[in-house]
Parts: sequence; structure tokens; C-alpha cells
Amino acid sequence: MSHTEPNDTDWNDAVELLGGAVLLEGEARETRAFVRPREITCAVDLLRFIFAYCLGKWGLRLTAAWGDGIGLASISNVALLSRLRNAVPWLERIAARLLARAAEGRSATAAPGKGRLIRLFDATNVVKAGKTARESGGVWRIHAAYDLPDERLSAFVITDEKGAEAINRIAVVPGEIRVADRVHCRADDLADVIAQGADVVVRASWKSARWLDDDGRSFDIVGALRDSATGRIDMPVRLARAKAAPLSVRLIAIRMPKDKAMKAVADARAHAKSKQHQIQPGTIVAAEWVIMVTSLKPEEFSTDEVLEIYRLRWRIEIAFKRMKSLIGLRPPPGKCPEVAKVWVLCHLIAVLLTEAQLSAIGDSPRRAPALAPACGGPTAC
Repeated sequence: MSHTEPNDTDWNDAVELLGGAVLLEGEARETRAFVRPREITCAVDLLRFIFAYCLGKWGLRLTAAWGDGIGLASISNVALLSRLRNAVPWLERIAARLLARAAEGRSATAAPGKGRLIRLFDATNVVKAGKTARESGGVWRIHAAYDLPDERLSAFVITDEKGAEAINRIAVVPGEIRVADRVHCRADDLADVIAQGADVVVRASWKSARWLDDDGRSFDIVGALRDSATGRIDMPVRLARAKAAPLSVRLIAIRMPKDKAMKAVADARAHAKSKQHQIQPGTIVAAEWVIMVTSLKPEEFSTDEVLEIYRLRWRIEIAFKRMKSLIGLRPPPGKCPEVAKVWVLCHLIAVLLTEAQLSAIGDSPRRAPALAPACGGPTAC
């Protein structure tokens, strides 16, 4: 699935990995991506055109010329564009099937999850085509879940820039431990995930929520951080909600090592200066700390075990980097939303196929387990 011309052998192998010609044909007709044979005689040939355009180096005209040159079909670039626009439901069906297949082979999660599935949540952006869209912040946002220890993408949702990151955007697997960064720390969203049978470990800031103590009174989190003599806090708190009872969670905060704390404070000051904001005293105090909330019970997971779970979050960022560097996910050409979604979906399907092949190969017996970066390291805390 690389950015080269797909030869017949590679393509036939890919078709088998995607479920086989019969299944693909049936799905294409059910989703009306392929209604009846015309210039393109079957759904598999249509899919080859789609992958050649999205994963290849050509535009619509050259892709159409390539198809004509190898005897696949004689089709105009306008007709190919029309086929691309109708392919979104079909590609979503293929991707969902590959995700379900991966879930069937899911292994039991080892420590630090204590036999529970750990799911890492984050989003990555791909810039929209066109000067106007770029200048206005237009992006296609891929919201994803990444499962451990399987090290594979398990779910994703594609939105535009209006689709905010939310920890409850992707369906819950009961019993999972859902891990996310501070942008996901919203009380109502956390409560929704917990109500569906999952636990959460989420980074927070001192301004992430309206903090309440265990009795429901206002809780001064900055004062608690400033007055801590041990540099470690693990206590029950509540997060206020607009139209529901406060959410009971566990506050965990760890002071960073001195060198990392100094850098974090300097970064906070620089950010405020770049935004021409006056930095708040609470921001300076909180910058020296790693703050998170969790629904995991202290009798089941100690402070250090919760921190160890959160340190795994960097792995989804590595997965995004691999998607963009190895698979070659880059901004979709053109302004058509349907074609842009086809573009992104093709790359995600390529990721799923790659992960399945790597899983089949297995790990090298000489490879040592990767060590999670220490708290305070890049992207970890």
C-alpha cells in the first residue's frame, strides 16, 4: 500500500486482505458505490482506481490515464471524480470490518492495566485544500482510539474543524480504561464514558473544571498544590456539572523534577507572552505539576500505577506520526468533502492492513520491551 503503482500481484494480495472480491462486490452494491457495470466492470476494479488515486502520486487525469494504459478501464477524470464522491459509505464499511477483525484477535491486557483493555484517545489534523480554508483554520480531524497491548488503531471518526475533540466521541468498550490528554477533561463527557462502564485517566489543568471537595464545597486546587509538602496528592474530589450532580473522581498530582518544572514555567510564560496575555499566578503554580483525574479506585490502582497508565499515552502520538510518515497521509487535494473523506479513509485502511501484517509477523525475540518515558518527558506528562 505504498505510494507506487500497484502491480497485479500486490493488488490481488490486497484484495484478499480486504476480504476477497465477492465480499467487496457485495458491499459496494449495498452502499451504492458500484451500481452496475459500465466502463468499470466490477467493484474491485473501482477500488483499485480509488486506491491508485489516493495512495499514488497522480491526480485525477493521470490516474484515469494509468487505468486506461494498463487495460483496467477507459474512464474520464470527471467520471472518476463522480465515483470517488460515492465511495465514502463503502470505504467506511471496509474500515469497520477491518477494525472488527482486529478486535476479534485482541489479547488480554497485561500490566499496568491488570487484565483490562487500555485505550488511548487523541486526534490529528490534516489541512484542507485551498487558500481560504487554510487561512481560516480548515482541517479534517481524525479522532482515534489506539488499543494496548495490541498496538493497533481500534476506532476512528473523521470530522471537520467544527468537530471538537471529546473523550466520548467513540463508542465505549465496557471495562476499558480510557486515557486522554487535558483537552478531553470535561466533566459531562467523562461522566458519559464512566456511565457506560469504562474508567478514565485524563490529564487536567487547574482551569479544566470547577473543582469541588468531597463534600461539594469549592476546592482551591492551586492552594492544595502550593501547600503540598510531599509533592504528591491523591485525594477524592468532584467536578461540577451544569445540569447534573457533580462527578466524583480522584485527583492525582505529582510535582515535576526541578529542571522540568523550571522549563514548564518558562514555557507557560512564553505562551502567555505570545498571546499577549497576563499570566495568572495559578498557571505558574500548576505548571510545575502533572495533574490528572481518574475514576480508578485507589484500592485497585495505586498512585504510581495510575501514572504508569497515563505515561502510555505517547504511543498514540507515535501512531499518528507513523500514519503521516510511513503511510504518507498528507492534505487531500481539492475542496470536495466526499473526496477528502475518501482520501483519508484510504490511508486509514492502509494503516489497518499494515498493522494486521505486522501482527502476523510477530515480535522479534531479540527486541526488548519499549520503555515508557519518565513522567515529565516529551509528550508524556
